[in-house]
Amino acid sequence: MVFLKLAIKSLKNRIFATTLTVISIALSVSLLLSVERAKRAAEEGFTQTISKTDLIVGARSGPLQLILYTVFNMGNATHNISYESYEDIKKIPAIEWTIPYSLGDGHRGFRVVGTNQDFFKYYHYRGDRKVEFSQGGEFRDLWDVVLGAEVARKLGYKLGSRVVVAHGVTKGEGIQEHDDKPFVVAGILEPTGTPLDRAVYMSLEGMEALHVDWQEGAAPTADKIIPREQLTKDKLKVHSITAFFVGAKSRIETLKLQREINTYKEEPLLAIIPGVTLSELWQGLSFVEGVLRIISWMVVLVGFMAMLIALTTALNERRREMAILRAVGAKSRQIVGLLVFESTLLTALGIALGVFLSWGLVAVLKPWIESEFGLYLVGPWFTSRELIYLVITLIGGTVIGLIPALRAQSLALKDGLSVKL
Repeated sequence: MVFLKLAIKSLKNRIFATTLTVISIALSVSLLLSVERAKRAAEEGFTQTISKTDLIVGARSGPLQLILYTVFNMGNATHNISYESYEDIKKIPAIEWTIPYSLGDGHRGFRVVGTNQDFFKYYHYRGDRKVEFSQGGEFRDLWDVVLGAEVARKLGYKLGSRVVVAHGVTKGEGIQEHDDKPFVVAGILEPTGTPLDRAVYMSLEGMEALHVDWQEGAAPTADKIIPREQLTKDKLKVHSITAFFVGAKSRIETLKLQREINTYKEEPLLAIIPGVTLSELWQGLSFVEGVLRIISWMVVLVGFMAMLIALTTALNERRREMAILRAVGAKSRQIVGLLVFESTLLTALGIALGVFLSWGLVAVLKPWIESEFGLYLVGPWFTSRELIYLVITLIGGTVIGLIPALRAQSLALKDGLSVKL
């Protein structure tokens, strides 16, 4: 109690330096916690981009390539899968549901995906969250499309807006557009913070309708264009898809089902378990996490250095105070204890302010971060790792206080009482 009173009075006498020290530690702790929370949100968002899907099946390539062009809409498939093979595999008794996925064209920098109504029924992300609509609903007509939230927001589209797809373009503006076959926005998805937000969805038949009059990738001449009005779903046949998602009736059967698909005799296929592949991919990006953590700890170290400078500078001004304390009976170890207690108190105040600052920033910036960067800051306020970081910071601040404390211990009583001219 005596130490607390002495420490508080001493810190009040140096209120400006004390405030700056506490703020520097608070900013350091806030940055450390914010980086850790952002890392946790990024990992959660990355590994939970797709969930409750047991297998992803595509043409024989590599697991990372398959996960990138199906889940993240990045890159392109080396080959497509025949629709007959897809229909054959979906009849396997161990399979409960499938979602066909066809990629190829683009719209003003966003990927166009061909699928069916099972996509809205069975696709899950971040645990058990399903695809929901903010406006409108699923595509019903051949010329309907559904927009991801970011597509609608950035392009300013609403229900009924006209969408012209560009041939074979997944980034940037298209050179050859299917302007003779425009689509109409039938629905807009709720924001998910996943690649779902950055895609345009249409029916598989709609994807086929775009290219029904194209020959070997070349646009049709004016006399061979099939008018939009003449095309209907019953006149179109789906020939191939890029990949498909699989939900097994029992997860126990997943490995057996994977082997069965990988040894499919009609054409070479690759079936991967998305959760395993996503975890491996995240581990490959773990160096970014390490760099961010090193930067955070360097900032914390700078905060400690600021506290050391403040305490050491103040020590020269407090030599007479130290001498008076020793003259009235305070022992040298008590002087050391007082200074260490002050540094611990400063660190604790800085940690408390940093924690509340971090929480406040999360509360204020959470909607903006989720909409702009797709990072959903969910989960506990503290993890065991973050608590360990705070304990390490407190111990570090206490140890830093030993340096000026030991220096004060070495000051002689007469040095403190003498008047220097």
